[in-house]
Amino acid sequence: MKSILYNIKLAVVTLMALLSVTSCLDKEPSSAIPEDEAMKSFADAEQTLTGIYALLKSNALFSGYLTLLPDIQADLVYAVDGYTNTFGTFWQWDIRSTNAEIESVYAALYSVISNCNFYLERIDGVMAVQTDDERIGVLEQYTGEVYTIRALAYSELLKNFCKAYDPATAEQELGVVLRKKYSEKEPARRASLKDSYDFVLEDLAAAEDILDEDNDAYSSAFITKSVAYALHARVALNMQDWDAAIEYSSKVIDHKNREYSLSSANTAYTSSMTYFDYMWQYDLATEIIWRVGFTTTSYGGALGQHFLNFNNDYTYYYPDYVPAQWVLNLYAASDMRYSSYFAEFTSGYDHNLTWPLLVKYYGNQDFISSALIYHVSMPKPFRLAEQYLIRAEAYCRCATPNFSAASKDLSTLRESRFASGGSISVNEGNYLQTISDERVRELFMEGFRLNDLKRWGTLYNNGEGFTRTPQSNSLEEGSSLHIAADNPLFVWPIPQHEIEAPGSEVQPNESNK
Repeated sequence: MKSILYNIKLAVVTLMALLSVTSCLDKEPSSAIPEDEAMKSFADAEQTLTGIYALLKSNALFSGYLTLLPDIQADLVYAVDGYTNTFGTFWQWDIRSTNAEIESVYAALYSVISNCNFYLERIDGVMAVQTDDERIGVLEQYTGEVYTIRALAYSELLKNFCKAYDPATAEQELGVVLRKKYSEKEPARRASLKDSYDFVLEDLAAAEDILDEDNDAYSSAFITKSVAYALHARVALNMQDWDAAIEYSSKVIDHKNREYSLSSANTAYTSSMTYFDYMWQYDLATEIIWRVGFTTTSYGGALGQHFLNFNNDYTYYYPDYVPAQWVLNLYAASDMRYSSYFAEFTSGYDHNLTWPLLVKYYGNQDFISSALIYHVSMPKPFRLAEQYLIRAEAYCRCATPNFSAASKDLSTLRESRFASGGSISVNEGNYLQTISDERVRELFMEGFRLNDLKRWGTLYNNGEGFTRTPQSNSLEEGSSLHIAADNPLFVWPIPQHEIEAPGSEVQPNESNK
């Protein structure tokens, strides 16, 4: 198989549009533009951007593998006896460089990057022929979106295919293959981890300089300046740049227009649901910074499929994975997240397992009622809640820790989730475990856990990694294992065909061996 990096090209730039995009929908979704003719006009630029957004719907990314696999691989769920074996190699920590899901994630991210490079390579030419100032302003906004999306794609590659960032060793560690051009051939060689992260920061700086904060809006299906800030905060946290993590998370939390606010789990939206419930059932909320916009005719993977499998017969649930008991035990009786995320059902398996199943991704209720599409929820890669968690951790880990400020952020988040109470305090001795627990409660099955364990390393659980022990009707293979904090498979292997491609200089990870 030829190298993904050399062969991902922009074959279709007019893919299905998100939501209500208008002027970029003139051409049929299946139409293709020859490379030498593409993106010469304002309409072409819109089409290209629409294609980039469409790529983000892939079930290899936020609506599937990129979100689910890190948490399934970690310690949050258990495979059920009788499961379909979907993602079984991740659950059992038997991940190989030839794994199809690994290849799909890698290819999908570089496909997004390639399309971004295509746009960035040609946008100056499109701008040069514009005479309308309004159109020039729109194109500048589009360009800021593309820089942010490229930064996001690279940040996900770094998160999954590279070691945790240590400022002391980052120059010596392997990063990712940096593709900065579309039409120029570049060496298939991994940059250093430091240079790779620096490139992400350069893209974010370019985006932040261009994007207009006045375009920020909650539940946006498009990239905004706050998305760039939120990503910057996340990247800074991964880089152990605590001051930057505080700075950029604060830009979102303390937005000048107060655009974003936590969705209350103790305030009724209707007689049957809270604002927090509504966020998960309808994919709309004041705390969603960016969502991947799905429609009933244009959507990606089904995030809830593997935790419910209700549509096997529309009578019983056949979950592949159920929440770990230790996770369920984390929620206090007054923590309203529990009832939003979990509901107890008796499965359709012969063993009749009765267990709290994950209903967080039961599916968008409008999709269910109008088209009987179950288990499809719009991914929410950036929520305000994460920004509070980022800032709280950074306050605890900066040169002069501010445990009071961290406690305030954690309490603000928890008080919006509890029927009453929720305040909490952290100190030097308990902050990491407290924040870890809160990240699990809040971000369960949103794709953060494996990276959290990797970046904390020996700081977590006294350096012991984590251990699974069997629970009710859990699959024997994988239910009893201990994963050390330095296990090489915290870093996914580079796809084997990338390493073996003619002319490739791509170095393997330790997990490739």
